[in-house]
Amino acid sequence: MRKEIISKSPEETKKMGEELGRVLKGGECIALSGPLGAGKTTLVQGIAKGLGVGEEEYVRSPSFVFLHIYQGRLFLYHFDLYRLNSLPEVYTLGWEEYLSDKRGVVVVEWGEKVERIFPFHLLIRIDYITPTWDRKICIEGDESQFFTFFNS
Repeated sequence: MRKEIISKSPEETKKMGEELGRVLKGGECIALSGPLGAGKTTLVQGIAKGLGVGEEEYVRSPSFVFLHIYQGRLFLYHFDLYRLNSLPEVYTLGWEEYLSDKRGVVVVEWGEKVERIFPFHLLIRIDYITPTWDRKICIEGDESQFFTFFNS
């Protein structure tokens, strides 16, 4: 399935992520892609809120360490692979451990870099429409639980 949504503000993008976070059950793996500054981390901030990650834990891009872990009703394993130079480098991150944890959700910024090895349930691409904020968010996946929300 494929769905396109237009977001008019960072708040709308964050709200969309929050609603997605509420329907996650654990064990899901989500890929985010799009240019720098498109709103990938903003979406992850919403997912974290939907998972019940406390407001005191500010979700930021883990570009320099590759991974941040947050705990709400589920763990959020937030990977950012912007600085990943080669596919073999991802094996040093211990990602298999996180993918197999049904008590958590894996969200990968720059997921297109590892599409061949990560078992993504949902692919989300965010692109600029205008330089101020309007964004086109394309969601692809086979998981009907996600599309219940995105079709409303």
